[in-house]
Amino acid sequence: MPEHQELLIMDEDLGKKGEQRIEWAWQKMAVMQQVQQEWSATRPLQGIRLAACLHISAKTANLARLLKSGGAQVALCASNPLSTQDDIAAALNLVYGIPTYARRGVDTKDYYRQIYAVLDTEPQITVDDGADLVTTLHRERHDQLGQVIGGTEETTTGVIRLRAMARDGALKYPLVAVNDALTKHLFDNRYGTGQSALDGILRATNHLIAGSAFVVVGYGWCGRGIASRARGLGARVIVVEVNPFRALEALMDGNEVCSMRDAAAKADFIITATGDIHVVAAKDLAVLKDGAILSNAGHFNVEIDIPALEEMTASRRTVKENVEEFRFADGRRVYLLGEGRLVNLACGEGHPIEVMDLSFANQALSAAWLVSQRGKLQPDVYKVPAEIDTRVARLKLAAYGIQLEELTPEQVQYLSSWEAGT
Repeated sequence: MPEHQELLIMDEDLGKKGEQRIEWAWQKMAVMQQVQQEWSATRPLQGIRLAACLHISAKTANLARLLKSGGAQVALCASNPLSTQDDIAAALNLVYGIPTYARRGVDTKDYYRQIYAVLDTEPQITVDDGADLVTTLHRERHDQLGQVIGGTEETTTGVIRLRAMARDGALKYPLVAVNDALTKHLFDNRYGTGQSALDGILRATNHLIAGSAFVVVGYGWCGRGIASRARGLGARVIVVEVNPFRALEALMDGNEVCSMRDAAAKADFIITATGDIHVVAAKDLAVLKDGAILSNAGHFNVEIDIPALEEMTASRRTVKENVEEFRFADGRRVYLLGEGRLVNLACGEGHPIEVMDLSFANQALSAAWLVSQRGKLQPDVYKVPAEIDTRVARLKLAAYGIQLEELTPEQVQYLSSWEAGT
């Protein structure tokens, strides 16, 4: 029986429900199915202790099952207090025999107790989403660092933290930035976040998007996807940016672009997607109109200045699940979704299955690559090897029944020469 038993969900009814949802998701994870068929024979992770700190959803469960099929001894914890789906955690513990230290709605103390429980397995590979596992390992478990082969990181926020660690000389083992793979950020960040963020907002509010002033703060891949889906639902999209190239792109994509303060005064909806702190600050909160809805698509709940909102308002109450009302002294009411945590998982089921098939295939294959490169890599942040990225794309296209064109020898020669001209 795993240690820290009190942190595991062992409810059989929940476990049965979770098993059904995990099997439902697996049907649409064609890339991972193909990798599993190969790994069942090759076992590239045989005997490797692997700790993963991820959003505990049906898609994540299938990643854990894939890693286990490759021979790894897997233990999971949650990467966000509101992203765990308890039935999935129960199924992992009871049906699949993968210790999963996660429970929805835990406080900060228990959140880190779950991370400690996974670190107690003395992992050789880490799989992270947001870098809380990696940073905790570096800060509090120095004695374990020597046995770690490497790790992978899923999300933009985590990669930012890891690159900061590398710049400071604090990073002690190699990490692969899965977030930066083309088959991750072009699809997961754009189409996954775009669809799932809007889904979370709609589930929480049931409000009409069409005709609304919909403010997207940040026009990276996540922001682009959110803006695209909001426009598709008929919103008047307003983009706030600090990067002149992204702001120009947002403008030419058909969005209005303005300052945060000007956008806040117009907004029916605001969603942040920057990975930075207090991008919706006190000065912006002060000009919100009555009924404005605030949400966040970034990993941590720091993008909206929630402490300032609490200080500025006269009262606070929960009006429905995942919706808190803050009332100003002048009677204006604004609404915060999912405690300001990532709205797609706090208020919904997270990214669509098909895009997580791509991202999690990258995670699994990158973990196996790290094991194959054991002892050859310096502590740094590495790109996903191009051959892995390309393989994932080709496997996904094959699953859709799509055949690529091939260059002829004449075309290959033409592209490699300089002599032909007008």
